[in-house]
Amino acid sequence: MQALVLAGGAGTRLRPLTLTVPKPVMPLAGRPFLSFMLDWLAAHGIREAILSCGFLAADVKRVLGGEHGDIALRYVTEEEPLGTAGPVRLAADLGMLEERLLVLNGDVLTDLDLSALIARHGETGAVATIALVAVDDPSSYGVVPTAADGRVEAFLEKQHGPAPTNRINAGAYVLERRAVEGMAAGRAVSFEREVFPALADRDELYAYLAEGYFNDIGTPERYLEATRDLLTGTVASSLPERTASGSLIHADARVEGAEVGGLSVVGARCELAPEARLSGAVLFDGVCIGARASVLDSIVAERAVVEEGARIEGGAVVGAGARVAGGAYVGAGARVPPGERVAS
Repeated sequence: MQALVLAGGAGTRLRPLTLTVPKPVMPLAGRPFLSFMLDWLAAHGIREAILSCGFLAADVKRVLGGEHGDIALRYVTEEEPLGTAGPVRLAADLGMLEERLLVLNGDVLTDLDLSALIARHGETGAVATIALVAVDDPSSYGVVPTAADGRVEAFLEKQHGPAPTNRINAGAYVLERRAVEGMAAGRAVSFEREVFPALADRDELYAYLAEGYFNDIGTPERYLEATRDLLTGTVASSLPERTASGSLIHADARVEGAEVGGLSVVGARCELAPEARLSGAVLFDGVCIGARASVLDSIVAERAVVEEGARIEGGAVVGAGARVAGGAYVGAGARVPPGERVAS
């Protein structure tokens, strides 16, 4: 089978990180994020992936190229945003789709059983089958109630008050091409608001309740959570060996005399001065941290500089090329734009 990955969003909730790097290839544990999804696809026998790109599409192509291991990569570019389903119709109009395909949200880190999802689709003869996951708190999501035989009954937006189910859309679908050809062409189309409700009304949409790891990395908080889960092995990956503290330090980073702990990530060409301290921090490539400066549970983007004695903590995000002056404090939840200077 082939897969189409929806990777065209601007990643607005991850700004300022995504102002300079498209979310699909933003570093996660030192690797382009989509490389984890492509490994997952390969483990389930997928040998072709179409990447639907929009924002900074050329950068995505430059980073990922034409193949990832055994998976051939092809690209379709949205000149204007086409919603969640419009890119699939665009790929069909370009003659790129086979009779059956997987469609995947490109901002999810997961190890759900795609092979079981595909098998479930074949058993029911459905036009489309979607993966659902159960969550402890569905208040931040739309929910998907189903009948006893797995037929999807409705797509419900976020509820005020108790939800009828805790099962949410996991962002993984199997579609027959005829479902795609029934979509409107040339405009933005939504799976959740248009395509799936119409299929459910005709009893042509089924669900597969999946188990496993699932994390939408669309916010800095979830990005840091996904990083910790990769470092601890909560979700399987092929990451290099970690340090005794569980941290991941690139081979050419200079960290002599610094304290790197608490499941941190230090990118290529980073320089940490003696007595600099990291805990639960993520440094993209080329970051410089001064003596006695500390970065705690925060993200510092490429080529940023944190000067001597500065302190960054509490889920803060420092954009690419920014400079935090000596002795400055960047507090919980702060966002420092690319190139900005934070005064002491």
